[in-house]
Amino acid sequence: MNIFSEIYGTYFRIAAKLMENEATDEKTVRDTVMRDGFRDSVLFLPQKLIPGGEDWGLFRREKDNTLRRITKKAPAKVLTKLQKMWLKAKLSDPRIRLFMDDETIEQLQRLLVDVKPLYRHEHFRLTDRFADHDDYSDEKYISNFRTALDAVKNRRIVDIHFQTGRGKRASGRFVLLKIEFSPKNGKFRAYCYLLRNDKIRSSGLINIGRIESITDTGRVFRTPVSMEDYFSSRKCKEPAVIRVTNERNGVERFMLEFASFEKHTVRDLEKNEYTVELWYDEQDETEVLIMLLSFGPVIEILGPEKLRSQARERLERQYELLYGKIV
Repeated sequence: MNIFSEIYGTYFRIAAKLMENEATDEKTVRDTVMRDGFRDSVLFLPQKLIPGGEDWGLFRREKDNTLRRITKKAPAKVLTKLQKMWLKAKLSDPRIRLFMDDETIEQLQRLLVDVKPLYRHEHFRLTDRFADHDDYSDEKYISNFRTALDAVKNRRIVDIHFQTGRGKRASGRFVLLKIEFSPKNGKFRAYCYLLRNDKIRSSGLINIGRIESITDTGRVFRTPVSMEDYFSSRKCKEPAVIRVTNERNGVERFMLEFASFEKHTVRDLEKNEYTVELWYDEQDETEVLIMLLSFGPVIEILGPEKLRSQARERLERQYELLYGKIV
């Protein structure tokens, strides 16, 4: 019987993680499923792992109610050929040095010397993207990124000196919540809270490339924080209202492009059009506008008037560059 539909899928990884230790308990099983599984996994997966009538037989229950794995050793982690090809391709990405040290990369290169990469970067031609992306090979940038990443993982409080988007120098004490990569800009940025006397004063975004120095204070921020509260504090006061037509598969492309955004969609059955209310971070307004304009006549920005005016100005400037001044 096939227990797992594909090698190293989500359920495989959950089971393997639980079997790393010789013994576990029901609470650990349920917590692991809740944390690493899908939203509905907790409804049926624990019953497959905890000994009972429907389990997969991976654990046996001891007299003290602990769950002991049936194997002598933890499951071996074996990479498939496809996974090796993917890893070989990723090793050629300059951003890999942000997450791995040179010694680890060289060791992987030796182990994969006979493996063909799944793809090469020259196979891709990227359009509609800024040219001034971060310098991922700069040693200072790598050091700053790794310190920021450690701060996110361990909720460490850090002191940061950086340049703002307007070129001014700024500094402060921050707790970093998340690091995000913008494919359009080719830049990494950190979502953060500015602290005053160990209390949250305001929220913000810091581009990793603008950091001059970042220092670990050696302290951990203990106050519980959530990304939902963070984004709520930065959400635009008025959503962008967009009419989307299905021309050139526009609806599907639009929904895919803005999949991570909060939105409310209404469909007009007669016209086969969609009206989408789109909420976004106010600081990302320019980037959102560029994303919207890339759809061309497939969409229309209905509001708010400020965003509609900015779109009109950009289109007029583009027209002047191509055909001369509008008469």
